[in-house]
Amino acid sequence: MTDTLSLAELKQTALDRARAGDWAGSADALRTILAQAPNDLGSLLLLGDVSHSSGDTQSASDAYRAALSLAAQAPNLPPPVQAGLQRAQARLAEYASDYAARLDGLIPPDQRSARFHQSLDILLGRQRIFLQEPRRYYFPGLPQIQFYDPGAFDWVPDLEAKTPVIQNELRAVLAEDQASFRPYIERTSGHLGAQDHHLLDNTDWSAFYLWKDGRKVEENCARCPATAAALEQVPLDFADGKCPSVLFSVLKPGAHIPPHNGMVNTRLICHLPLIVPGPAWLRVGSETHHWQEGKLVIFDDTIEHEAKNEADQTRIVLLFDVWRPELTEQERREIASLLGAIDNFSES
Repeated sequence: MTDTLSLAELKQTALDRARAGDWAGSADALRTILAQAPNDLGSLLLLGDVSHSSGDTQSASDAYRAALSLAAQAPNLPPPVQAGLQRAQARLAEYASDYAARLDGLIPPDQRSARFHQSLDILLGRQRIFLQEPRRYYFPGLPQIQFYDPGAFDWVPDLEAKTPVIQNELRAVLAEDQASFRPYIERTSGHLGAQDHHLLDNTDWSAFYLWKDGRKVEENCARCPATAAALEQVPLDFADGKCPSVLFSVLKPGAHIPPHNGMVNTRLICHLPLIVPGPAWLRVGSETHHWQEGKLVIFDDTIEHEAKNEADQTRIVLLFDVWRPELTEQERREIASLLGAIDNFSES
């Protein structure tokens, strides 16, 4: 009973001091209460209010968060407590907004480097952290980069310059034989999760292969000789059994490729946009890119990514995969040998 009275007296003291504007004295009494009764929801809320009134937003935040966490486990709270919790949520949102505004004001957005801008968004909870999550093989020590700068690759300008020739070959194939375009995900494919994918055997996402699973499709290369020749100057990731793949990738109007992760993080995926009739985008991690005809896009597909064609006509890119530039020649040979052995074992 003495302890109960002591707590009751402390609560009254805290209230009296708060009414008198003695924020420090009230906070001291409330902390004494919480040392003995850490789950006293009313005292937590009052400590938040007192700290807010004194301008101590850090202490107010701590008290409000503790109260909200505790309240989540306590149903049927009385209306005054519910009102206090709503006030706590509103003030936490206010603190977060003020904090973000202060940090955003340090360096104007148009003067920030891209990576710093992304780091600030992550710090403020506006973006989440996306990392490589390959579904098959992970090679350690490679940088976590969502979109690569095409300017860092010496073969890019020559390939982009050949865009008109490649477009002409693509249009010829489209005019002659659209049946050569097969669903990208087929029932017989080795794609993980393919059997329940909404694009299974669906030509909304289709492909015309020049190389498929590491094997050259001679007939198709013969129909697109300039495209095949242009890719001879590109560091395709040759690995026995599965790589490279080179294809015209078709996305019909409204088609959406849902978020997913690629198989191995030792390659990068490249898109050379050939037909982009309207809004169409590719999201990799926290960044979204809108395709532009003739402008190469290079990205890490083991970071969660998705794509959508929001135009009312078909979007087509030349899709291919290249070795990551950070890998040494020895590492590339080792990886190619390993992936080939894995495929041979899987097929035996």
